[in-house]
Amino acid sequence: MKKIKVAVIGVGSISSYHIKNYQALEHVEMYAFCDINEKRLKMMGEKYGVTRLYTDEAEMLRELPELDAVSICTWNSAHAPCAIMALDAGKHVLCEKPMATTLEEAIAMQEAAKRNNRLLMIGFVRRFGCDCHVVQDLIEQDALGELYYGKVNYLRRHGNPGGWFGDVSYSGGGPLIDIGVHVIDLARYLFGNPKPVSVYGATFQKLGARTHIKGDVDYLSSSTDTYACNCEDFVSAMIRFDNGAVLAVEASFEANLPNNNGIQLIGTKAGVQIDKSVHITTEYCGYLADVELDGKTKIDVAEAFAGEVSHFVDCITNEDKTCISPAEDGVALMQILTAIYRSAKSGHEEVIEA
Repeated sequence: MKKIKVAVIGVGSISSYHIKNYQALEHVEMYAFCDINEKRLKMMGEKYGVTRLYTDEAEMLRELPELDAVSICTWNSAHAPCAIMALDAGKHVLCEKPMATTLEEAIAMQEAAKRNNRLLMIGFVRRFGCDCHVVQDLIEQDALGELYYGKVNYLRRHGNPGGWFGDVSYSGGGPLIDIGVHVIDLARYLFGNPKPVSVYGATFQKLGARTHIKGDVDYLSSSTDTYACNCEDFVSAMIRFDNGAVLAVEASFEANLPNNNGIQLIGTKAGVQIDKSVHITTEYCGYLADVELDGKTKIDVAEAFAGEVSHFVDCITNEDKTCISPAEDGVALMQILTAIYRSAKSGHEEVIEA
């Protein structure tokens, strides 16, 4: 089998999950790196044995026409221009979440994939976790019944990543677009990907990065440069879908509450909670019952990324393979995120046009 030649654009911290998993596939060659940070680019090239190093994406695409695909792991505001340039150069693209910083950018990316007949896959890694697979199994066996309500949260007590993550000009937003997107997408995916029709949202900028707090921060980015911190530190939202389902959302970088990351889905036969395990609340023989599933039900992030990268390569090499994380789902998520931020500004519910 001909080896698939892949480049990674943006070799910051998240890129390692892509690089290691490409290198683990026998029929893939980790072919080139591109990053505007020359010091980091050289360091990552040496670490992973990649010698084709570029600081300019256009130059890389021009000099390496043999490339088959790229992973885009840049800051959010570069997702759209990098993806469109790669797609127009005839490359398949795996783009980290969020798809873009605006809905207009996301649509332009989707159109670029269509006009070039190339795959644009969005890195919704939670879709590839074992917890997702367990709940999908329950849904397929109708163990939960009709899912009609969900509640998701991704709450960090003290976890503003710093760097570009808090600078809206680079990130497009704060915890909603950075970590909230993970749980929103997973819940919508398990709901069956219904279309969002309206949202109500509120964002708060009350605490900032709280650099005066003593002790470790929950998460720090690999960036050490100076950026603004002008994003929201807490967001709450309610999303309505065209099938009648409703999803409540909370996400924070900084908040006076415990860390919490979980998903609750309520069905007519049972409810399911995903956090450290998959827990079912139901009834049995006329009694209320709680069921804790045995086996591997907690997400392993490294395994999930391995599944994501492998699926991307499978979709490239097998025309009959259906991508489970396509561009259209990224556009739907950008509709939701954009409407939440819009609602937070207007103070009113925002309708999402079909």
